[in-house]
Amino acid sequence: MKKTLIFMLCLIIIIISVFYIKYQKYKNEHKEIARDNLEYEAYLNKEILGTNLTSIINRAVDSNERKSVLKNKDGFYIEDNKNSILIDVKMLDEDKTYKMEMFYNNGIDKFYDNYKQISFECIKISYNKFNKVNYMLFEQKTV
Repeated sequence: MKKTLIFMLCLIIIIISVFYIKYQKYKNEHKEIARDNLEYEAYLNKEILGTNLTSIINRAVDSNERKSVLKNKDGFYIEDNKNSILIDVKMLDEDKTYKMEMFYNNGIDKFYDNYKQISFECIKISYNKFNKVNYMLFEQKTV
């Protein structure tokens, strides 16, 4: 009887420990998502300069690379509904929308040099099924 009681007690402690660890992991993941979202949501409906947009593009590319987001045959990141962050930039001078990879792969320093004093505004943010920012659309405001 005593051995059974000790066994049951140990089993209950193990089960509680497993659930506690899973809960802590869940809580930490949501904190990380909230922190990441705050970094990107701060730009929604705000005008920023090309210097800031360059930093945002660099951060998004770095995040995609760290999280091993796959690319298609054209070298554009594929939306994976978990880790990807995609950014499009609508340019007024050409009335065309470009993916961030176009600027990054052609030399982000060229984008920086040409658009550092130009204003942009984040006009759209989308979220994935985990409520994490996965898409941003910036629009050029000045020429």
